[in-house]
Amino acid sequence: MRPYFDRYPNNAKKAIRHYEQNIRLAESLGPSLSVFEVALRNALIRELETMTGSKAWYISFQSHPALKPLYRYIITASNQINTRGEEVTADKINGELTLGFWVSLFNAEYERYLWKDLRRAFPNLPKQRRQRKNVSAPLNTIRTLRNRVFHNEAISWNLTRLTTLHGIILDVIGWMNPMLPAWLQRVDRYKKVLTRVRKQREGSISFYFIIINPKA
Repeated sequence: MRPYFDRYPNNAKKAIRHYEQNIRLAESLGPSLSVFEVALRNALIRELETMTGSKAWYISFQSHPALKPLYRYIITASNQINTRGEEVTADKINGELTLGFWVSLFNAEYERYLWKDLRRAFPNLPKQRRQRKNVSAPLNTIRTLRNRVFHNEAISWNLTRLTTLHGIILDVIGWMNPMLPAWLQRVDRYKKVLTRVRKQREGSISFYFIIINPKA
C-alpha cells in the first residue's frame, strides 16, 4: 500500500480506491495473459518438435554448444517434477518450463540457431515485421507485465500505457492464431473494467457503489 499512500499523502480513501482499481485491472488481464502464455508455449513446442524430430526436443539442447545455456531450465523443470515424485516426461517438462524460458528462445544470441524454425510459430506476423527483434521485444514486454500482475505489483499508474500493453497481447496472440483474439472477447473483461475505472477516477461512479455492487 505504501506507493498508493505516497501518491495520495492526504487522502487515504483515494489511495485505497486506487489500490482496489489495481486489483480489478490485474484480474481483468488474467484471461488475455493466460491465453497468450498457453498459445505461445503450444506454438513453440510444435515448432521445436518439428525442428528436432523428437517429442523430447529439449534433449538436443544439452549437446548443442550455443544452446546449452538453455538446458539449465530443463534441469530445473526436471528437478521440480522429481521433487513431486512424478515421472519426468516430455509433456511434464513442457508444462513445467517458465514463460521466461519460452521468451528467452528469441534472445539475440540464439537467433542463428532457432529463429529460422521458431518464426513459424507466428504465421500471421506481417511479412514486413518478420524479424527476431520484432518478436522478442513484445514478448519481453508482455512477460514483464505478466510478472507484475502475478506478483501483485502496481500496473495502474498509466491507463493509456496499460491499454497499449493489452493491445500488444492481443496482437501477438493474433500472430499465432488469428481466431483467438475474437474468441478471447468472450472472457476478456479488460475494456469493461477500464471504462469503470476511468469513470471512477473522473468521479462519475461512487467509490462505495463499486465496493457494495462489484458486478454492477
